[in-house]
Formats: sequence, C-alpha cells, structure tokens
Amino acid sequence: MPNYAYVLKDQKGIKKQGIVTMLNQQEAINKLQENGNIVISLKLAKEGSEERQMGVNEKIKFAIYKFQNSVPLNVLVFFTRQLATMFSAGLTLEKSLTNITEEQSHKKFREICLGITSDIKRGQSLSDALGKNPAIFSALYVALVKAGEVSGTLHTTLEGLADYLEQLEDTKRKVISAMAYPVGILTFTAIAIIVMVIFLVPKFKEIYDKVNAELPPVTQALIVTSDFLASNGLFTLFASILILLSIWISTLTNTGSTIMDMVKLKFPLIGNLVRGSIMSKYSRTLSVLLASGVPVLEAFKLVNKVVDNIIVEKGISKVMECLKEGTSIAHGMKLSGVFPNILLQLAATGEETGEIDKLLGKAADFYDKQVDATITRLTSVIEPILIIVMALAILSVVFAIYFPIFYLGEAYLKAGGLK
Repeated sequence: MPNYAYVLKDQKGIKKQGIVTMLNQQEAINKLQENGNIVISLKLAKEGSEERQMGVNEKIKFAIYKFQNSVPLNVLVFFTRQLATMFSAGLTLEKSLTNITEEQSHKKFREICLGITSDIKRGQSLSDALGKNPAIFSALYVALVKAGEVSGTLHTTLEGLADYLEQLEDTKRKVISAMAYPVGILTFTAIAIIVMVIFLVPKFKEIYDKVNAELPPVTQALIVTSDFLASNGLFTLFASILILLSIWISTLTNTGSTIMDMVKLKFPLIGNLVRGSIMSKYSRTLSVLLASGVPVLEAFKLVNKVVDNIIVEKGISKVMECLKEGTSIAHGMKLSGVFPNILLQLAATGEETGEIDKLLGKAADFYDKQVDATITRLTSVIEPILIIVMALAILSVVFAIYFPIFYLGEAYLKAGGLK
C-alpha cells in the first residue's frame, strides 16, 4: 500500500505532520479527518520514506480492495502500449490519455483513465497520478514511469514496460496452464465421488436394509458418510468454505506465508516450475529496472515486492544489506543462499562487463525456456498418474457400493426369501 505524507490541524489548531499508509488517497483523507482534524495537504510520500509492515487486517483489506478494483493484465498492457505509441508520435500526455479514455471499452478502467487525465490536467506528473491506483498500477510500474519522466525517455520506458508485462503474463499463463490440468482432474474426481456418495449410495442402502445384508466395513463407512452429507450438506459446505478462508488468512501471516512458500519450492515436480517462474520474474524485473536507470537499492526494493515468495524475499533483503555494506550484487546474491549458480555467474559477469541488465535479461529468457521444458515434462508425467488416481478413486467407491451385492443372494436366503 502507498504511503501518504500529510499535514493537518487538530481540533485545538495544533499543526501536525507525518506518514499514513492507506489503500488510496480518499481513504487516507477519511482516516485523517476523524476526530475533527482538518487536512491541509496530502500527497504520496517521497521515495525513501520509512515503510512499515502491514498487519493481517490491512493485508485482507488490501486484497479485497485489489480484487474489487483490479483489471485484466491484457487491458493494462494495451493501455501501456497505446500510451507509448501516441506519446512517441508527438502527442502530448494529456491528449494521449484523452484519446485512450475515449476508446476504452473496459468500464472500470475507463473511470481510472478519466481520473488520471484529470490529475494530469491539474499539473500532476503521470507517476503520481498512477500511484493513486495501487490495485492496478504496482509500485514497480509507477517507479519505472517515474524513472522515464526523470530521464526524459518516457515513451521508451513505456514500450519496455509493455514488453515486460507481456512476458510476465506469458510466463504466468504457462504456469497456470500447467496447474490447470491436474486441478481440473482432481476437481472432477472429487465432484464425481461426492455425487455418487450423496445420490447413489442411499438407493443401494435401501436394498441392503430390506435383506438385512451384512455389510463390509468399507461399505458401512461409505453409508455413514452418505448419511452425514445428506443430513448436514449446508454445514459441510460452510465448514469447507471456513477452512479454506482460514487457510488463506493464515498465508497472510509471516509464519503461514513462510510455510506455504517453502512448500511451493520443495513440492515434488511442482517446485522446479515455481522456482523457475520466480527466477524468471526476478531476473526480468531487475533487468528492466536497472536498464531504466532506477538506483540499485531502489530496484531491489521494488523487485522484493513482485517475486511473491517470502523465502526469496528474505534472500533479496540479504542482498540489499550486503549492497549497503559495499559488496557487489553477485556476492550479495551468493550470500543470500536462494539463487542458483547460473544466475550468480551471469550477475558476476554482468557486473564485470557493465552490462548486468542485459545479462539478467538473458537469464530471464533462460528460465522462461526452463519453465517451458518443465511444463512439458510435467504434462507427460502427471497426465497418466492423474488418470490412474482418478480411476482408482472412482472404482474404490463403485467397489464399496457393489461389493455387498455378491452376498445379497445368501442374505436373501437367510431372510426366508425362497420359502
């Protein structure tokens, strides 16, 4: 969440100033106006302002805010590409934004564009205007735009930013496509089993009851489960949602997120895919930031916000500590213990040649190819395993249902069925 520097007067007329962290500018104003305070000025805090860690409640609020206000990445990429093209063609920033807004079909993003255009007309910089919408424009996006404004190469920066977003989206799409198949198979299997347990088992239970059949333990357990789901379906659904919600909230805590991210990296087969995706994002993001002229420490600070893995984040924090002590980037990365050797070698070579941004870009390309190869291997390995798992799961339920039928004849005779 962005930090806002404020100046206000309280009810006694005493002037106060400080930093407040809120989801957006309007919420910051509302917060500061509590208890009758008069807000004199409010603006995004300058770079280097002291940041604080968000609590769980703030993370939940920000996640909900982001969910409600985010837009598809392809919309953001198209906006960035259009803005770069129009701006480089000689149109003013205000005119470019006006044209984009008029052509924008996404209603929510159109409103955002209107607000940005209005801020530009009032004399604000593009980076400040974008920074008011953290759910759409990340700190990384804003920092790159600001670097482009300072260096006078905004159109080039926007083109590079659009390329960067497209490449990230491509990697993300590949990872999601690799995960979608197993998740889909397991979901289908679970639904099939639940449908059989709820609707099929009771019909067979009536037959078993009529002939007083002695049921094997597995069938008895299946019937008990069926009776429970039929009688407590809503409770079970509510409990399941509550459990999933609790797991999600736990991942917002430091301990929970550490465990979850460690599991992602260590999980068989999937771990290599996750690690490759993270290294690709790390390398490409750092490459783009350094190429855009963002200071090294600030670049690492921004990269730390986009890797989405607390284990790697701690490693990046270690790199930043080493950089403050005067060590090289490659040495700091080595001491962190989270980066693979090939990335360390490319970083060291890049520092020696003065082309670290280019070599990090090549590292990102390497990890993108590695992700592709991992997905291909995963697909070839997981597909038959999942088919076998699905077949065994469904056949187990079917066997538990039909197994007692083989003994119904004997049970029927005992019940006097052939008198």
